[in-house]
This record gives sequence, structure tokens and C-alpha cells, in this order.
Amino acid sequence: MSIADGAPQEERELSPEADPEKEPEAWADDWTGDTLALLRALRAPHRRSRAGQIGYVVYVGVMMVLTWGGLLSIGAFANASMGADYTGHDAQLLAALPSGVCALGLGLILVVARDALWRGPVVAPRATVDWLLNQPVRPGPVLRPWFWISCAIALVPGLLAAAGAGVALGLMDRTGFLPAFGWALIGGVCVPLLATCCGVAVERYEGAARFVRRVSPLVALLVLLLAVQSVLGWTGHGNSTLELAEMWSGPWGWAALVGLTPTTAAVSGGWLALVPLLLLTAVALVLGYRGAAGIRLGSLRERARTAAGVAAALRTAELRSARMVLAQNQQSGRRARLRIPPPTRAWLAVPWRDATALLRAPSRIGRAVLFSVPALLLVPAVAAASGVDRLLLTAVTVSFGYLAAAQLAEPARVEADDPRRAGWSPYPYGELMLRHAVVPALSAVLLAALGAGVAAALGAGAAVWLAPVAALPLTAAAMVNACRGPSRVELMYTPTGMGSMGPFIFLAWYAAGPVTLVPALAFALGLGHGPSAVTGVFWCLLFAGVLFYWSYQRALTLSGRHRPKD
Repeated sequence: MSIADGAPQEERELSPEADPEKEPEAWADDWTGDTLALLRALRAPHRRSRAGQIGYVVYVGVMMVLTWGGLLSIGAFANASMGADYTGHDAQLLAALPSGVCALGLGLILVVARDALWRGPVVAPRATVDWLLNQPVRPGPVLRPWFWISCAIALVPGLLAAAGAGVALGLMDRTGFLPAFGWALIGGVCVPLLATCCGVAVERYEGAARFVRRVSPLVALLVLLLAVQSVLGWTGHGNSTLELAEMWSGPWGWAALVGLTPTTAAVSGGWLALVPLLLLTAVALVLGYRGAAGIRLGSLRERARTAAGVAAALRTAELRSARMVLAQNQQSGRRARLRIPPPTRAWLAVPWRDATALLRAPSRIGRAVLFSVPALLLVPAVAAASGVDRLLLTAVTVSFGYLAAAQLAEPARVEADDPRRAGWSPYPYGELMLRHAVVPALSAVLLAALGAGVAAALGAGAAVWLAPVAALPLTAAAMVNACRGPSRVELMYTPTGMGSMGPFIFLAWYAAGPVTLVPALAFALGLGHGPSAVTGVFWCLLFAGVLFYWSYQRALTLSGRHRPKD
């Protein structure tokens, strides 16, 4: 019997409950050992070449970490041993750590679970999925190595975070590097492994995938709120009772309890969180190991092809194409079919189309609300800060505001993807793109006004009422980015005589709107103790006018590049 004489695909797909290692009768013709041995012999040259490439990447990464982190840390500890004092921000760091660690842990679990919706921890190459798994071989020996590879990769950020925590606590809290690193390493190892095992569950069980899709907005909101709470804790507005509840709420918080054990901010009995954290990680690894072999072949094939499409888009710097591939893969069966009455006047046609498009994509409105929350929550901290802290907090607030406004400009981006689509419009292309800015601007202003009202009712102060005016330049910056058109990869290799500045030139073109607005608005609103209300409104309107004009000029250039040649 040849390897190619396998069973049909429909018969080869495993049910989520089946464990191929426990059903030997289902594999009467088991060619697993012979097949893998043959493939190892055939792939030996490629495997050696690939191992050399991976080894070089690891070597470069280790050298960068040791050069930029290790030497600086050793120098700082040497200075501390000779009397240098790094404890000036000790109280601020310890106040920010509980919520910050919870945000990092919960955010990592969310990112890995969302990644499993289209790619996953068990992500075999297309050749393996399309050919090898169709043969009479057991999927366990083929798929489980990819699970362990994902576990090893997931440990890298955990190790780096633990090392960073060890250095920071060792210098600022005088805890000592080894105790701080050792206790932080427990969470840095357990939480990434738990996240990887959650990703395996999402791959294998459709119910888990539906659950992740349903709760992702709520979890993302919680992560953002935890991050904001960490910033507030750094600025002296922490809440110890709330932080204690967060740290006992799950493994993302247990890591914080364990990490704080050797510090002066240790929670009484916090070391007890070590036991459930280790037990839960061990159980999750066992279940993940068993579950990796039971992932359906159809699910693996779909993920392999999606990952290949995203990789192809990223190689050409087509980030929007990569997002569209992901959106197409992750769209659910139910789609919103909301309708609004058609307009009775011609000039309302473009706003009507844009409003309909947004109503039929409620996830974009949800993401706009999601990014608006931390932007508004940071306003009181901005008003109370001064100097460099005020500038940084203002820049973070403006960045969140831009991300919120950018979610509402998707119809304009669709129109700019191919200017030839505007053939239906009686308007010149530049004017058409300005008309596409009406709905995003009104939506952003309305959203900011509602958020400012809620924040003011909660005692945020009068400064939040600048948010509706600031929504205008934020929308204008989103329109500047929307009018950039297809990715211009040639900018990376432009012979400008400026050395290796090509990637920075490409970045300045790709993110021209936020790169321009965020620092400009941060300086305008964050210098000193902030401008007066009239001056703040003036700066916002000025930036909005300049950026809208820039988006109009970009649209004209974009339409000229795509004009048919005679």
C-alpha cells in the first residue's frame, strides 16, 4: 500500500472528541513511522539550512538583548553598589505594577486566543496540511511538535518581561536582581503557556472559538481599563482594594501576586497564588498536548492558507491587504442588515452610503467606543500633570483618540483602495473624499460628546469638553491616512543619499496623519499647564483645517496616479 492511498478527506477529519492516540483500531494501516522517517531523510538538507537561519536569528536577538539590556543593567547595578540612588520612582512603580501585570497577562491571553481564530499555536505548513495529513498517518506526531514550538516561542516575551522586572525592582526597590527575577519568572513562564493552551482550545473546539469572538470586545475593554488604572496608579490615583480584587481574579493576577512577593509591596498571603498558578499551568499543558492531535483537518487547512495569504501581504508591506484577509477569515455567519431610509437629496448620497456601511459593521463602532474610553479616562490625569508627564500623557490620550476616529473612516479607505470605483460619482475625486469625511467627523464628535458627558458626570472636570472639538483634527488625520492609496514599497528603496532612511520614509508616508497630528496636538495642549479653552479650540480647528486640506491634496495626487493613460 502506498502512502498516497489514504482515506478520503471527509473520513480523515477527526471529531473534536476523538483522540487518535487512544483509538488504534482507526489506524489499522498506520504508516506514521515510515512516512516521518522518509520525510526526515528527504528534508535533511533543508532542515540543516533552516536550523542555521533560525540559529542566526536567535544569535542576533540574544546579542541585541545582552548589548542593549544586559550591559546597561550591569552598569546600573554597578553604580548602585557604589552609592547611586535609583529609588526615586519606587513608590510609583510598585503602585503601577498590580494593574499593569494584570493588563499584560490578560492582554496576552486575549491576543493568543484571537490569533488562534485564524492561525493558532498549532500552525503546520500548507504542504503538511494539504498532503501529509491526508495520508494514513497519525496526526499526533505531526502536530504536537508545532504545539511545543509555539510554547517555546511564547516563553520569549515572558523571559524578557521577567528580566525587565528583575532589573527594575532590583534597582528601584532594592529587592535584588535574583529574587525579583526568580519570582517574576514564575508568571513569565506560566501565563504564556496558559495563553498557548487557550489557543489550542480555540483551534480545536468551535464553541471555544465562538466564545472568544463574543467576549473579545469586553476583554479588550478590561485590558484597556487595567492599563489606564496602571497609569493612574503611577500618578498616585491608585485603588488598593480594587487592585487586590484584580490580582485574585485569575491567573493573570496571580502572576502579579507572585511577582510582588519579594518586594516591599508584597500582599499578605500572596505567595499562596503560586500553587494554583503552577497546577493550572500543568493541567493546561497536559490538555493542550492531548488536544493538539485532535484539531480538524479542515480547520488546519483553512488556517494554513490564511497564514500564507497574510504572510504574502506582509512581505510586500500591504498591511491593509493583510487586515482584509484576516477580516474575511474571521467574519461570522450572521451579518448586520440595518437599513436607513434612502436620501431625498443628491448631496446626501455619499453620507447615506457611509452611514449605512458603518451601521452594517457594528464592530467598527464598538472598537471606536473601546478606544475612546481610555482616552477620556486619561483626561483628568492630563489636567493634573505638568511638565514631561503632561506631554507624554497628552500624546497617549491623542493616540487613543486617533485610533477611535480611524475606525469610523473605513468607507473612505474602501473608496481610496481603487479610485476607479468613484466612476459612479458626479463629484471630482478630491471633493468626493471630503464628502466621505462628513459621517466620520459627525460620528466622532457625537461619540466624544457622549463620552465627555459621562466623564463629566463622574467628576472628570471641565477639560473633557475639549474632546468633541479634538475629534475634528483626529478625523482629519484619519482621512489623510485613508487617502494614501496602495502601499508604496518603493519608498523603502528610494535613492535619497540618506543611507538607510528608506524604512523611516515609508513609515512617514504610511502613517502620515498620526505621525503629524499626535506630536503637534500633544505639544499644543500639553505644554505648561495647558492652554485656555479658547486657545485649545483654536489649535484643534487649525490642525483640522490643515489636515483636511492635506487629505484633499492627497486625494488629487492619488486620482492622478490612477488616471488611465492615452
